[in-house]
Amino acid sequence: MAILEEPIKETLIIKNYIGGEWVESEGELVDVVNPATMKTIAKVPISTKDELEAAVEKAKEAFHEWRRIPPLARARCLFRLKELMEERFEELSRIQTMEHGKTIDESRGETRRGIENVEVATGIPSLMMGYNLEDVAAGIDEYVIYQPLGVFGIIGPFNFPFMVPLWFAPYAVATGNCVIIKPSSEDPISQMKVAEMVEEAGFPPGVWNVVNGDRTVVSAMLNNPDIEGICFVGSTRVGRDVVYKRCGETGKRVIAQCSAKNFLLVMPDANLKRTIASCMTSFYGNTGQRCLSGANLVIVGEGLNEHEYNAFYKKVVDAFVNAASKIRVGYGLDESVQMGPLRDKSKKERVIKFIEKGIEEGAKLRLDGRNVKLVGDWPHTCFLNPTVFEDVTPDMTIGREEIFGPVASIMRARNLDEAIEMIHSNPYGNAASIFTSSGKWAREFQYRVKCGNIGINIGIVAPMAFFPFGGMKNSFFGVLHGQGREAIRFFTESKVVIQRWF
Repeated sequence: MAILEEPIKETLIIKNYIGGEWVESEGELVDVVNPATMKTIAKVPISTKDELEAAVEKAKEAFHEWRRIPPLARARCLFRLKELMEERFEELSRIQTMEHGKTIDESRGETRRGIENVEVATGIPSLMMGYNLEDVAAGIDEYVIYQPLGVFGIIGPFNFPFMVPLWFAPYAVATGNCVIIKPSSEDPISQMKVAEMVEEAGFPPGVWNVVNGDRTVVSAMLNNPDIEGICFVGSTRVGRDVVYKRCGETGKRVIAQCSAKNFLLVMPDANLKRTIASCMTSFYGNTGQRCLSGANLVIVGEGLNEHEYNAFYKKVVDAFVNAASKIRVGYGLDESVQMGPLRDKSKKERVIKFIEKGIEEGAKLRLDGRNVKLVGDWPHTCFLNPTVFEDVTPDMTIGREEIFGPVASIMRARNLDEAIEMIHSNPYGNAASIFTSSGKWAREFQYRVKCGNIGINIGIVAPMAFFPFGGMKNSFFGVLHGQGREAIRFFTESKVVIQRWF
């Protein structure tokens, strides 16, 4: 067992980044703990309302000059930021593993996806172009111009501390807006490092701000009339009932990407070996703490008689359980480890309650992740191993609610229609996948299923940076999504110019 060198050597004191300066908060400091080792690696402030409002003022001041800087010049700041991220790629990745718990391979993937959003945003001279038409009437021409709005708030989740704010911030500043990022107080170090690189890249003071904290900062963002819009990733309970609702009341634009319960269908003609491998990363990658994680594996008996279907079902279940039982769990800085801990003890306890509920409601426990077996001698405080249930029905708690942990629920469906109805009976619509060799079944699936991200033989349906991150039903609230062209539209307003010269 070889552990990669930890880039954080001593406890960091996190500061806010406001108006181009590192500012100590007056708020209480709370510990940031490495969930694998249980060592405190940083202390982060719970900032005050006044500190958020100070950041808004600095962003407002910066906006008037920043929006006048040519898009090509703004893009050059982003190019420099991208290069700095590339230079510090491994350090950034290891920090994510230390503060969140994910494996180093997962952290490297997160770093790459974050950088790709910066990379796409550098194309702003083309992405922000409007359109026009001559002679809409005799001697009259008409134009659409995309213009920035002002200050935006970005509320990041704990599960992807580096990447998720970058679904939004690069596009916001590329289009001429200014941003205030509130990272999760559970793992804020990545966004501190991003702000350091923003400063080094030469962004003017006030364009990119970071204010650490909790719901006090969120509430101040939602209520501040000078913030034009909010980007949020987190639970449906907060996204729908707090963020989306309050943005509607105050007239703010909003992207609220929320909870999920993702179904993966296995058809009789699926390539089983590759399907199971894909399912392992889907269900257990990031320790199940991902809005694109597989939750319900539906084994579909389309075209099979009862005997054939039972044999097929058993074959899939046995292969799935066997593969899950071999996943190596431990500290993510060990490159041989395939799954890390939950982010903290309370999240582990929440997952255990779901496991207990599944047993209580009659699901069959095939693999019990409460029996913790680790690679290395680490505290068991935040760790679970993979769990597998079978004979789960869509109305069971574990089949209906988001668990956000390494738990797989296996279900039966006699045909594709029944499987699609299972998906539609669930209130969420983030992602769904089908594993098949049939183009007919694949097209039927993608055409009918009401989810924002559809996978065909793909376990983690994660859109690239130049495509929007979809979502439907109770998984998304708003109109436009993060990433790509839709983010450009979200951060700009259309101005129509009609002109005639005498």
